Amino acid sequence: MIYAEILAGGKGTRMGNTDMPKQFLMLGSKPIFIHTIEQFILNSQIDKIILCCPKIWMEHARNTIKKYIGDTTNIFVVEGGSNRQETVINGCKFIEKEFGINDKDIIITHDSVRPFVTQRIIDDNIKALKKGIAVDTVIPATDTIVESTDGKVLSNIPVRKNMYLGQTPQSFNLKELMTLFESLTTDEKNILTDACKAFILKGKEVKIVEGEIYNIKITTLHDLKISNAILAERKEND
Repeated sequence: MIYAEILAGGKGTRMGNTDMPKQFLMLGSKPIFIHTIEQFILNSQIDKIILCCPKIWMEHARNTIKKYIGDTTNIFVVEGGSNRQETVINGCKFIEKEFGINDKDIIITHDSVRPFVTQRIIDDNIKALKKGIAVDTVIPATDTIVESTDGKVLSNIPVRKNMYLGQTPQSFNLKELMTLFESLTTDEKNILTDACKAFILKGKEVKIVEGEIYNIKITTLHDLKISNAILAERKEND
């Protein structure tokens, strides 16, 4: 089975003064997360879609999915966690409880606020997993990346050709992901930024596939304006 886990657990504090989390805000004529879910519905390789969101927004999410998508047979709304890692695992545990887990099951985790993910990116994630256990979607860094350990002075300037910007999806062998998370120490869990880092901490290989520059994450109002412009341009070109 191939599962898509859409991560909608964030509260969107950087979006400013809004009355709902950013994933539920409108992008064009539909909420952001609906655009995202639709990309995975379009992919014939995806068997089931799991949307993880805050408990108080679960009913709203279900009603919105029914309104804009209609058929919810293979779409499930699950309570997210207090952070990204907990949210990912909550979705995995739901799958384990409801459907069981087989050795070749795949989970594709994707930010609900990256509505411009393409079929090519999704397909490349699935293809790469046939030769590995973990995949990250990235684009090459075009600006020089600098590092400061104290936030005051530079501590390092890495070689730019070796630097990439992480996007999503991040995709995994589902069984390997759950086993690895169970093996993490408390200290290791505290330094995680995403699931791929957990694999790196344990010395596991993470393959990369190329993303797209417009596969942006809508985090601020500025991002939302850019996304509306992208959407408008696509409609003009259809």
